[in-house]
Amino acid sequence: MASADEESIRRTSLALERTELAWWRTGLAALAVGIGVGKVIPGLESGNPAAFEIAGAAFALYGVALFAYGSLRGRKLAAQLARGEETGLAPSPAGYALGAIGALLGVASAALIVAG
Repeated sequence: MASADEESIRRTSLALERTELAWWRTGLAALAVGIGVGKVIPGLESGNPAAFEIAGAAFALYGVALFAYGSLRGRKLAAQLARGEETGLAPSPAGYALGAIGALLGVASAALIVAG
């Protein structure tokens, strides 16, 4: 039977894995939105597709950034856990930036929908 410390480490490790996978799922969703906005919608619209293609590319780059940030964050937390340190990261500028970029992409999407 595992000790309380081993059980705690196991649960924390699994939680870190789930969190990293959540970042990846969000990145995949952003990539899917990028394809939809950049390739599918311009095929349905009769106007200039450039704005939609730019927005689609921005969503794709955002998805890649989410993958990278989630992976780096997961590695840092796993290293803390392996060293026996308290796991947790202080709020980071990169995390805030990703949130702000997501909000801006949402506003840009709404503007494209209204303008289209």
